[in-house]
Amino acid sequence: MTATRASIWQRFKRHRLAFLGLILLLGMLVICIGTLPWSAPRMRGQDLTAARQPPSLTHPLGTDELGRSLLARTLYGGAISLALGLLAATIAVILGTLYGATAGYLGGWLDNVMMRFVDVLYAMPYILLVMLFTVSLGAWLEVAWLHLSIGRGASEWSRFIVLAVAIGGVSWLTVARVVRGQVLTLRERAFVDAARVLGIPTRRILLRHLLPNLIGPITVFATLTVPQAILQESFLTFLGVGVQPPQATWGSLAADGVRLLNPIRIDWWLIVFPSGALALTLLTLNFIGDGLRDAFEVRED
Repeated sequence: MTATRASIWQRFKRHRLAFLGLILLLGMLVICIGTLPWSAPRMRGQDLTAARQPPSLTHPLGTDELGRSLLARTLYGGAISLALGLLAATIAVILGTLYGATAGYLGGWLDNVMMRFVDVLYAMPYILLVMLFTVSLGAWLEVAWLHLSIGRGASEWSRFIVLAVAIGGVSWLTVARVVRGQVLTLRERAFVDAARVLGIPTRRILLRHLLPNLIGPITVFATLTVPQAILQESFLTFLGVGVQPPQATWGSLAADGVRLLNPIRIDWWLIVFPSGALALTLLTLNFIGDGLRDAFEVRED
């Protein structure tokens, strides 16, 4: 297994764009998360006398309409966006893997019923499902937290949690189909037949024999789900149902910049820097996904 992992890593490193994307992504994670103690208190500090100032030595990325440092808000928003994308991808991978592996291994009428349920969900408008889930559950969770006296600071995170659950709870449909197709092929292999003859329980066959052979497609899907989740959060925030103030994400910062556009004054820095960080992250994650797919495909041949 060690040699296999080493060979996968060597093939991944030969994919120059993917390796460069990994370095950039790790750098963004370290910078955004490592600067949270600095950016968190400064992203809310208001100074109307310094409102909408362009980039300068005092404010390297400029300020917003309330005089808040755009550098602090971009770093803080990056930590929130990346965390939301990772959490949503984790939820989607866990749900999709368990559902697809169970349907594919059991087969028969149960497989047909489970996959028809997936088809029904696929037929529904994706964004509409996420919006309905976010609006309904988000309001309920925020009220519940306030009733429990958890505090206003904690209730601000309710929309973040609901968004991650909503996006992940809908994104698992694709991974369920992918995993089911892989399991349908793997369950006919000799090592699975041998495990059945030995009387190994179904749960152990799935976890110990089938799941390790699914690491490749699952990893690739997870890598591609993170940018999808970040982009969907940005779109929902632009529509007003995403993360709410005073929280900030790259999507909400870009939406604020677009809102302030007018023919008289164009504060370009309010759009360029958050949108640039968002675009760079999406690009690096897609490069990483391509590199992982190529590396794992070589091993499977």
